[in-house]
Amino acid sequence: MSKKKEVFISVDIETAGPIVSEHSMMTIGACLVYNPEIEFSVMLKPISNKSVAEALEVTGLTLEQTSKDGITPAKAMLQFNEWISKNVQEDYRPVFIGLNAAFDWSFVNYYFLKYLNKNPFGISALDIKALFMGATGSSWYDTKSSSMDKYLYPTLQGDHDALHDAKYQAELFRLIYDLSLNK
Repeated sequence: MSKKKEVFISVDIETAGPIVSEHSMMTIGACLVYNPEIEFSVMLKPISNKSVAEALEVTGLTLEQTSKDGITPAKAMLQFNEWISKNVQEDYRPVFIGLNAAFDWSFVNYYFLKYLNKNPFGISALDIKALFMGATGSSWYDTKSSSMDKYLYPTLQGDHDALHDAKYQAELFRLIYDLSLNK
């Protein structure tokens, strides 16, 4: 079995709440980690009317707005899959990179499987928080983005816009990965 080369893709989402299949994924932002100007962004129509007020406050979005301005989840996931296919050569493997990857990946995985019957990222994701712990020996508490910022000095900041956050996460990943290589 030959080992495929990897293309790291930073992915961030905003949701209407924490429960996959009950709360809607509202936006997806993604970029190539080592070429962040190659980007993807989409707003999705809701899959339910359930929401958590705190989640909506964080995003600044409403279900009414996403219902009006978003596209169907099936079309959104098809577009995301096509973007991945266009930007990842056939002999390479896309690797999902996230900041608290378990949360974002779980929604993306659910939507890909529900609407396309496949997830181009497969069954796993690489978590920036865990990578930071391994590279620095920090505690889990110190993997908050604000703590990472004090250690890494990124030029970008997160703002709960999925595309902006994907680019910010890509920068954090590059900084942490470089740090781990220099140990």
